[in-house]
Order: sequence, then C-alpha cells, then structure tokens
Amino acid sequence: MFGYEDKRTPQERLRDMYKFRKKPVEIEAFQMTALRRQDNSDWPEWLHRAWNYGENDIGAVRPRDYPNSDGTDPLVINTLEGSMLVSWDDWIIKGIQGELYPCKPDIFAASYDPVGHEDYI
Repeated sequence: MFGYEDKRTPQERLRDMYKFRKKPVEIEAFQMTALRRQDNSDWPEWLHRAWNYGENDIGAVRPRDYPNSDGTDPLVINTLEGSMLVSWDDWIIKGIQGELYPCKPDIFAASYDPVGHEDYI
C-alpha cells in the first residue's frame, strides 16, 4: 500500500497511524456571496448542474428556505453527511470525486493555494 512491505505488528501499525499528510490534489471552488446568490451568471457549470438536481438528491444545491425562497437566503448542499449550510463568503468546493461541500473562508485560505486564475481569488 505504501510502496514497501510493512513488517510491523497490527498493534504497532495502530500506534503509528495518527499523523497523515493530505495528498496534493486540485479542486474547483467558487466563493458564494450574497450578490452571487442573487445573480448566478458567473456560477461555474457544475454549480448550475447541482442547482437543477432534485431537491433531495445528493449533491443538490438549493435555497435554505426552499420552496419559499425570495432569492436572498443562503444555499444548502445535500451531502452524504446531511444538509450543509453555505454561509456568505463560504467556498463551495467540488471535490476529486465530484462531491460538493462548503468550506469556511479561513479554512479554505489555510488549505488551498490558487492554481491559475489568480486574479479570480
């Protein structure tokens, strides 16, 4: 699994498995603001697609106050872990398996560096 034969006992492996480094991956992300909520003209294609999923589908993005939204309420993403609120300025991340989830701006800044389109961020 790690490119070598691990000869440690199961107890030794468990003891040593508390630190990991995240693999470098590229993701797509879009920062949601109140203005972008009201005008979706610059939403990426994958976010438009998620908007059109059924309201209970995994990966669906919908207004928090659906079906009584006035277009100013925050969004919610249906994930495998449940519905997750997208607060203003949160980033919506499209993960490596196409999954969508929100990320707070401070966590996003600490976890990701731009890989092009630096003027966008």
